[in-house]
Amino acid sequence: MNVTITPSILEGSIKVPPSKSLAHRAIIAASLAKGRSIISNVDFSSDVKATIEAMKALGANIEIEENKVIIDGSFPKRVKPQINAHESGSTLRFLIPISMLADEKITFKGENNLVNRPLDSYFELFDEKSITYHKNKDTYLPLTIYDKLVPGEYKIRGDISSQFITGLLFALPMLNGDSKLILKTPLESKGYVDLTLYILKMYGIYIENNNYEEFIIKGNQEYTPKNYEVEGDYSQAAFFLVADALGANINVLGLNLSSIQGDKKILADLADFGLKVIKTNDYVSVNGISHAAKISFKNSPDLAPILSILASLTLGESEFIDAERLRIKESDRISSMLVELNSIGGNVFETLDTMSFLGVNMLNGGIVDSHNDHRIAMSLAIASIKCKDKLTIKGAECVKKSYPNFWEDFKSLGGIIEYEES
Repeated sequence: MNVTITPSILEGSIKVPPSKSLAHRAIIAASLAKGRSIISNVDFSSDVKATIEAMKALGANIEIEENKVIIDGSFPKRVKPQINAHESGSTLRFLIPISMLADEKITFKGENNLVNRPLDSYFELFDEKSITYHKNKDTYLPLTIYDKLVPGEYKIRGDISSQFITGLLFALPMLNGDSKLILKTPLESKGYVDLTLYILKMYGIYIENNNYEEFIIKGNQEYTPKNYEVEGDYSQAAFFLVADALGANINVLGLNLSSIQGDKKILADLADFGLKVIKTNDYVSVNGISHAAKISFKNSPDLAPILSILASLTLGESEFIDAERLRIKESDRISSMLVELNSIGGNVFETLDTMSFLGVNMLNGGIVDSHNDHRIAMSLAIASIKCKDKLTIKGAECVKKSYPNFWEDFKSLGGIIEYEES
């Protein structure tokens, strides 16, 4: 589907969808708990649906009712010999260790760019532990694993993806023996590991965190059922907060100001751009005039696409650093944003792990491509409000990965959209 947006002023109030990161984790933890849990305020994006189906394949009984999930969990058992993670990196990387708690081989499949997203951190561990697995020669998926996870010492890099660490933190406490998870390099995206530890503690799992350098994990622990309401997602709120910074008039509702989400950093990033962030118990909004800024994405890579829009439309020279992991997301997000923004009048430059921007007052409009990347599509939609002419986004249906109702919410704020089947 292609979407053509006529530039307009966005205004009104919007309740952001619930956190996809917390929903993934709560659904997994509840599925591992013996007993009934209810996870409420769930947005059924394609990624969350992938996790639900994966946990069903490992023996959980899951029912969906409106915006909640009712789960009767169990110790993992391979009800199905195959798990399709679709396009969800979280589902794939979280579930690989969890699936290895059960007997018999398991095969993971994926779609589109997920088959190319690296799994080397797991393969290194498998080789060290003599765990047998098989993958295609030229892609990471399909992947078949033949052996069970065993307790012991696991050494893994902390600067590739926190998703590998989360997967092991979910699985290792259920083994019949103690384990230690040691990080060979400093941890990036600490906020995501904090979310994992938060959910684990809520569901009865205790892990000793030694300054994010090692995690001491007692074996034979059991998950306990728990009802949980998912809070609003800061990474999705970022789109509308940046729109506010670019001249919209939007109150963003549904955010927990005490949240430990790593992407809450969007509030500090906007302040670094010189903007005033207004926080109340009811809403968050942004006003003021931005100035150039230097932003690190070591712990918040998902914020880079939307902040690329703000940097492109802020006069002066802005710089993004610590951004190399953006290249192994749903698309190479450094390249995707550079190509598309420059095609409509931006001045974006790149190195391996940085981006720089010479800001302009307005973008031109024209035709851009989503690169089948939900965050690229939604970021470009926000760019449209500062375009001189209409902006057409190709492959706009990809927003279903994390925010299925994005286009409806965009229209509710006064966005003028035409849809066209591609």
